[in-house]
Order: sequence, then C-alpha cells, then structure tokens
Amino acid sequence: MPSYRFFSFVASIFVTCLIISNIIAVKLVSFGTLPFFGDLVLPAAVIIFPISYIFGDVLTEVYGYSRARQVIWIGFGCNLLAVSAIWMGGLLPPAQFWSANVYQTPMAAQQAYEAILGFTPRLLAASFAAYLLGEFLNSFVLAKLKILTNGRWLWMRTISSTVVGQLADSVLFIAIAFAGLLPAAAMVQLVLCQWLFKCAYEILATPLTYMVVNFLKRAENMDHYDRDTDFSPLAVGS
Repeated sequence: MPSYRFFSFVASIFVTCLIISNIIAVKLVSFGTLPFFGDLVLPAAVIIFPISYIFGDVLTEVYGYSRARQVIWIGFGCNLLAVSAIWMGGLLPPAQFWSANVYQTPMAAQQAYEAILGFTPRLLAASFAAYLLGEFLNSFVLAKLKILTNGRWLWMRTISSTVVGQLADSVLFIAIAFAGLLPAAAMVQLVLCQWLFKCAYEILATPLTYMVVNFLKRAENMDHYDRDTDFSPLAVGS
C-alpha cells in the first residue's frame, strides 16, 4: 500500500478518542430533560466517542474501506490492551502509603480505583461487540453510498452511515449490558437517547468533517472509491 502523510495522524485521533471514551464512560451526566423522553442521562463518553465515528468517516471517504478496516482493528487491539493494563493494575497490591487527602486508607484508594476504572465482563463484552458492529457498519454504508452517489453529497453519506452505525452500536450495547436488569421500556429509552444525541453530534460536526476531508484529499492527492473492495471485516489487504 502507498504511504500517506496524514494517515497515521488521523488513525491516532480515532484510536485515542476510542480509548478515552471507554475510560470516562463510567461517569453518568445529566443533560436536562427532553419532551417525551424525560431525563436525558448519558455517559460522559458521548462528548468524545462520536468523534471516532467522524474520523471513521474521514478514513473511509479519503483512504477507503480497507484502510478504515485496518484502523478499526487497531483500535480494537489498543482498547483491549488498555483494558487489560487497567485490570492488571487493579490486581496489584496497593502500597501502604498510597492515599490522598480524600482517602483515609490505601484500601479506600484501591476501592476508588476499582470503582472508576474497573470493568465488569458483561460491560466489556457489550462495549467491544457494539464497537465492532457499529464501526464496520458505518464504514460499509459510507463506502457503498459513495459509489452509488458517485462521490456527491458527502453530508448525506456521513449522516446516513452514522445513523446506521450508531443505531447498531447503541442497540447492541444496551441489549448486552442491561438485558434482564432494566425494563424493556427503559432500555428503549436509553437506546433512543444515545442514538439521537450521537446523530445530532454528527450533524453539527458536518462542516468540520467537510474541512478535514477536503484538506486531506488535497494534501494526500487521494479520493478512494471502493468499487473492487472485499468488504469482509476479516479480509486481509484490499
């Protein structure tokens, strides 16, 4: 494959947004009340996770599905490494002098570490499965629409791919993470709130997406069309 000046930079932003969103997702944030939906409570990750979708759009639009697929799997591996390191760090015995003003004992500090950075296997499974399905659908839809529209209407393609990808991501995550724990109505509300928020994020960020895509196409002299691409998520190469 040819070398590109900004590919590694775009891929790094994608992976960084993914890992940060998983770390800060533990905090639930109140965004007020919406008509018909009630309280809008979302994980703090919504402030940055949609950026990974935006840069996923950029990767597919400029460099093609094969390159985007490569970065999606890199993101998966890096996230797995981060989760593994955090988990192993939690298993290590705390030093006796490890505490801060807000913690009275090392054990209290250890409990705070586990409360903030700890992951349950069920939530991890939900997160990883939803990420893969959502990102691959997002990239697939964008690549196919680019061919169908002959590269026109970028705004329609980015928004459409996000609508599909984020819906799959939200449904799968909520289903795996909360099935049997929350009533069906509550799960539907969670899915709709997250999906609508993330889609609105994508729509508002459309001018930024245009700026980044146009800059990269000029700088890289690249505007890939996936007419002969193998779209299998497990395919190697193009």
